[in-house]
Amino acid sequence: MNTTTRETTIAADPNAPTIIITREFDAPVESVFRAHAEPELVRRWLGPRGLEMDIDRFDCQTGGAYRYTHRDENGEYRFYGSFHEVRPNERIVQTFTFEGFPDGVSLETMTFTDLGDGRTRLEGLSFYDSVETRDLVLSSGMDHGVREGYERLDELLAG
Repeated sequence: MNTTTRETTIAADPNAPTIIITREFDAPVESVFRAHAEPELVRRWLGPRGLEMDIDRFDCQTGGAYRYTHRDENGEYRFYGSFHEVRPNERIVQTFTFEGFPDGVSLETMTFTDLGDGRTRLEGLSFYDSVETRDLVLSSGMDHGVREGYERLDELLAG
């Protein structure tokens, strides 16, 4: 298998409670979107290596919802949210909640941009209720999980 790993950029605005994640993929926008929308594909890449994932619900459509559990030798980590807007191959707007921290719900917008030549840019904007909550998320190690998850997505997209 031959894959190219691209850089994942994670940025926090010092004046706003946001995180922006940007990543390019060497795959068509339709494939990158499907990998975010179809539960059997999501299970294969979301999160860092070494975690098992069980999906209780994953209905990626406007008005749908999701709930899943990651587990490793240290325990279980549950997440849930609602899909507020889903436009195939363009955008997903959802909430994201870590069950262990229900006051930290974020609103996330993922925008899928066709760069031509079978390449896609994914930009995720996460909005939190405060800069303090955003900083807590950043200090949790989420950057490791995001970067490793996108490496796994590269592998999945490469086939």
